[in-house]
Amino acid sequence: MTNHYQPVGCAVQRTLRNYQQSGQLVELVYRDEAGQVQTIHEVVRDLFSRAGEDFMLTGRGKLVRLDHLILVNGETLAGT
Repeated sequence: MTNHYQPVGCAVQRTLRNYQQSGQLVELVYRDEAGQVQTIHEVVRDLFSRAGEDFMLTGRGKLVRLDHLILVNGETLAGT
């Protein structure tokens, strides 16, 4: 797994922003820092950029880099 950030498209950010605004519980499948696939059920609390990388903060405080997302509610995000 590479640590080099791969920018995500505006459509991905828009989809996540819609989930954030709705407060809906979503299933998130992503690769953690060790490269292992993780599945969690969370709400999207915040989306932000830091040092040129985009992140999502979940309701329970989990920080996920957006280019590590694989699926959101069973859907592959276009642009990841």
